[in-house]
Amino acid sequence: MDSEDDMLDANDSADDDFYSGGEAGLGGSDDGDADYDFADHDSDDSAELLSHRQQQNYSILSEADIQQRQEDDINRVSTVLSISKSEACVLLRNYNWSVSKVHDEWFADEEHVRCLMLRCPDPSCTAAVGQDMINSLADDEDREKYGRYLRRSYIEDNRKTKWCPAPGCEYAVEFVMGSGSYDVNCNCSYGFCWNCTEEAHRPVDCATVSKWILKNSAESENMNWILANSKPCPKCKRPIEKNQGCMHITCTPPCKFEFCWLCLGPWSEHGERTGGFYACNRYEAARQEGAYDESERRREMAKNSLERYTHYYERWAANQSSRQKALGDLLSLQNDKLEKLSDIQSQPESQLKFIIEAWLQIVECRRVLKWTYAYGFYLPEHEHAKRQFFEYLQGEAESGLERLHQCAEKELQVYLEAESPSKDFNDFRTKLAGLTSVTRNYFENLVRALETGLNDVGPSTSHGTCSKSATSKSLGSKSKSSKSRASSTSSKTGGSSRGVDESNIWTCDQCTYANPRSARNCQACNNQHR
Repeated sequence: MDSEDDMLDANDSADDDFYSGGEAGLGGSDDGDADYDFADHDSDDSAELLSHRQQQNYSILSEADIQQRQEDDINRVSTVLSISKSEACVLLRNYNWSVSKVHDEWFADEEHVRCLMLRCPDPSCTAAVGQDMINSLADDEDREKYGRYLRRSYIEDNRKTKWCPAPGCEYAVEFVMGSGSYDVNCNCSYGFCWNCTEEAHRPVDCATVSKWILKNSAESENMNWILANSKPCPKCKRPIEKNQGCMHITCTPPCKFEFCWLCLGPWSEHGERTGGFYACNRYEAARQEGAYDESERRREMAKNSLERYTHYYERWAANQSSRQKALGDLLSLQNDKLEKLSDIQSQPESQLKFIIEAWLQIVECRRVLKWTYAYGFYLPEHEHAKRQFFEYLQGEAESGLERLHQCAEKELQVYLEAESPSKDFNDFRTKLAGLTSVTRNYFENLVRALETGLNDVGPSTSHGTCSKSATSKSLGSKSKSSKSRASSTSSKTGGSSRGVDESNIWTCDQCTYANPRSARNCQACNNQHR
């Protein structure tokens, strides 16, 4: 679809859809054992807040909606231009269902536009073929096919509409160009990005998502694993993994070459004089002379690259799994548990919407948190200050989400298993509503910071810490929680540069393998260095 101009206009506009509310700072203590002194929200206020946050910049269209809009456009063109509906349909189809474009072209050159009417295939016949002729000549099955074709063309030829990409979904989406966020949530419960049609990935941009998906499916990580965990047979060059045992290696048939794992020399030249089965004097001597420096360095870099990717991918996948489970829990709550809780606590379901709102927030936050790990993977290693600030924000948001998730999952279960109304249920309401608000604020700050490229922290090429002023500016309050979580993440992600001189390497844009500065092509995927 030709929507690039609209996308460029959209990039310049104000953002926020799910995260459009709550500009207040994160007041109060955030300790795990702290008292939750939050203002209570009655059901009307909660519903109003949810409605405000979920204001949409798009419309979901069912098949009936599509047909009605199509008929309205046909009637409008037919009335204004004084032509038949069949002719109006043909013109709209030719001009990608743009009513304004049909009008502009018609009044600019009516004769030219009239020539665009669809004609009978017979050269000697000038009759226009439209909906009325299809209805009069075709059977029921063909008429239905033609109707489906028209409805699909109405969506696929219109740059403001797209089909939902979820398998089996028949809904379409009309998007309001000029809004800041491309995230769309279809009625089938699938969320996707309008711009790239991948799953919703805010705050990460489409280019980063494309690289991450390609990396997850590419062979580059297989090459890194082979390089890091195997050695080639000196004779046939097939990679061999050694996971235990002595240094005496025998290649698989038909090669069957016997060699030393350490020095890769023939085993016939080894024995007690070279160190036996569990050592190799030749290797140690050659290593001291620098004979194996290059291969060892490449293997070390491959291990570091693989460890770094695995760290981010495992956490990305874990949050995806947590989100899927949260979606299942939300569905179960809506279908069964909410009614049960209403009966046990003697409260109408309208007074329990704060629980649904909490689970909606959990699902959304899991999605955001998942994509922050893709963001962190591509954050340049030398930007130490930005990386530390990012990990701090990520840790704070993750800690707040864990508190909310535990409250909504574990503490709610107590009231579901109660046999009579609980006296402290209103306290639970206050706590859960407060945690929902605080977690939303945490993630608003995280999303805002990542979408602006962590501009609160300037570029840095040396190790340093983020200033407290920059931190408080972004977070809006003091927080003591999750520092250990953030520091744990920091220590993990720092592993990729262990034992490697960063000034003498360059990182491949395609597979992120760390290559020596002298290499012109990536040694893992052969991508050319720019």
